[in-house]
Amino acid sequence: MNFLSLGYYLFLPALLLLYYRLPARWQNPLLLLASWGFYLCFGPVYGLFLLLSTLSTYGCALLLGRSRRRLWPLLTLLLNFGLLLLFKYSNFFLSLGGALLGRAVPRLELLLPVGISFYTFQATGYVIDVWRGERELERSLVDYALFVSFFPQLASGPIGRAGKLLPQLKQPRRFSDENFKRGFVRVLWGMGKKLLIADHLAVVVNTVFSDVHTCSEGQLAFATLCYTFQIYCDFSSYTDIALGSARLLGLELTENFRCPYAARSLKEFWRRWHISLSTWFRDYLYFPLGGSRRGRLRACLNLLIVFAVSGLWHGAALTFVVWGLLHGLLQVCGLLLRPLRERLYRLLPRESLPVKLVSWLGTFLLVSAAWVFFRADSAADALWVLRGAALWLPRFAVPAVGALGLSRKLLAVSGLCLLGLCAADLLGQKRDLLGWLARHDLIRYGFCAALIAAMLLFGAYGSAFDPQDFLYFQF
Repeated sequence: MNFLSLGYYLFLPALLLLYYRLPARWQNPLLLLASWGFYLCFGPVYGLFLLLSTLSTYGCALLLGRSRRRLWPLLTLLLNFGLLLLFKYSNFFLSLGGALLGRAVPRLELLLPVGISFYTFQATGYVIDVWRGERELERSLVDYALFVSFFPQLASGPIGRAGKLLPQLKQPRRFSDENFKRGFVRVLWGMGKKLLIADHLAVVVNTVFSDVHTCSEGQLAFATLCYTFQIYCDFSSYTDIALGSARLLGLELTENFRCPYAARSLKEFWRRWHISLSTWFRDYLYFPLGGSRRGRLRACLNLLIVFAVSGLWHGAALTFVVWGLLHGLLQVCGLLLRPLRERLYRLLPRESLPVKLVSWLGTFLLVSAAWVFFRADSAADALWVLRGAALWLPRFAVPAVGALGLSRKLLAVSGLCLLGLCAADLLGQKRDLLGWLARHDLIRYGFCAALIAAMLLFGAYGSAFDPQDFLYFQF
């Protein structure tokens, strides 16, 4: 079951009707049953791995409550990350070994359980918190299993923390008019971003990246820009629907995006992009490696390690590793050049308009260039795209976008919607837009009606429509 499928929009209202009619003590069991039903729709066999991850981490925490032996978390982490490595990375490492040996290695035909990267990080993060003494162990198996398998965040995040979600599960939830308004608008907003922007831009991106050598330099540059916004709209739309669905149930999940393309440095970008993942790596990998406490060179090495692992987490391919290392190298450069920047800020204040514009534009271009490695089929294709885009920039001629699979009308609709999204993101940094809409019924009704009409008229439907085509499902 997927957030854009008809089944989900029958499942969610039915769940809400039953959920708020039950006594508080039965709400969590119902949510657990619904979450497992939601997950098993992807494939019954996947449930075995979710069950193993849930029981192993739950049992490990109970053992830690009796004995602080390091053996228990070590075995649990080896089991959970071992399964992740086996199903997601075995063919990647086999191909690397075959390349080193100069011989072909047969691929293993293994299923990749949906959401394994997300729930593995969530469950193991809980174990580490208990081991460190930062979180009391959870004795209720129902509440803990619900924490791991809560359906809005199960397949593609955000990666939850025990300290945020488990305390909420201990509290009874009653129907709230404000929660309903906020949740409904956010779900609708996520659907709009996906159907009106992300899926239309995907047509252009897929057309260009399927054969980059036949496209003009302008088309390569245009596709790079399209992918920059496609991946943001696609992933953030999933997050919006997840957070909106949870809000309808009276629960609040972790925010995953805060207007990331408004960042003025790569460090700031990662504070705004995929926040649940970046903070997970910060707390459970970067800090344990020493962070920046052991000198500048060690901090640089730690950054490279964290971003290389982050790249590999996203996908079992060298292009993802290159993407991660590129971000790591840029972060290292930013760290090493900090003294020079501080001197320049004495001449031009950090908050002056020219500095703001240059730092924002430079960050946006670097992030967009790095995304090319994330999307391209090979590093060679990525370099070809970047070369073409770089050659086009000085001329800035209007590319022939009509031959990229999307009509000019739909391209114009997507562009207008994207401008509206950017305006809403920027405005949302200064005020609570969802809260404002919740308080103004007439404006909210008009906004929802206009968004629904736009999706019905211009949404990316038809024979090629695939309701399971969220980009981060593959990670």
